[in-house]
Amino acid sequence: MNKIISNRIKKEAEYIIDTKKTIREAAKHFHLSKSTIHKDIHDRLLFVSPILYEKVRAILNIHLAERHIKGGESTKQIYLKKQES
Repeated sequence: MNKIISNRIKKEAEYIIDTKKTIREAAKHFHLSKSTIHKDIHDRLLFVSPILYEKVRAILNIHLAERHIKGGESTKQIYLKKQES
């Protein structure tokens, strides 16, 4: 793998680990698409650094588990605003 790409992947992984951000937030930070970050983290990172891969997967699994809670809270806020109007 190209050294430039492997360095980018490590930076993305370290960013997610340090900040606990989502793939979408990391994509905005690095000015890349969500698809690129997803491909880097899910497919390429394992070959670049298995240790970073495990750490990032743990964080992303937490985000996945909390996703339905955040979505429900957003929907609740929308309906509350509609009731106030």
